[in-house]
Amino acid sequence: MILKGRRITKGKAKGIALVSKKPLSFLGGVDPNTGEIRDAESDIRGESVRDKILVFPRGKGSTVGSYVIYQLKKNGVAPKAIVVGEAETIVATGAIIAEIPMVDGIDVSRIKSGQIIEVDADKGEIRIEE
Repeated sequence: MILKGRRITKGKAKGIALVSKKPLSFLGGVDPNTGEIRDAESDIRGESVRDKILVFPRGKGSTVGSYVIYQLKKNGVAPKAIVVGEAETIVATGAIIAEIPMVDGIDVSRIKSGQIIEVDADKGEIRIEE
């Protein structure tokens, strides 16, 4: 299955999807040293974003969240790619400065945690292995 969206940052990645049904805050919600989700309200609390394709509806929280995404990359614990239903400035800026492929405009409800997905951000496409 192929889902079409819009490129936010360029690049390609393939990996295991980690899907949150709730908006995600990076500041305080994700540990920049380990990549672990720390947000007490998150449905993926305790999971690591490291080397995953991180999928969620939209970001929330402080603009410092962009820097947290950058720290994840610098610390080697960042997701391989980010897929969102709706891009907003915080996450988009973080993906840009960290050079993480990102696509938005995706119906994230069609992706399940554990699925192998391929992100071609250059084309704005997500391929889900069946």
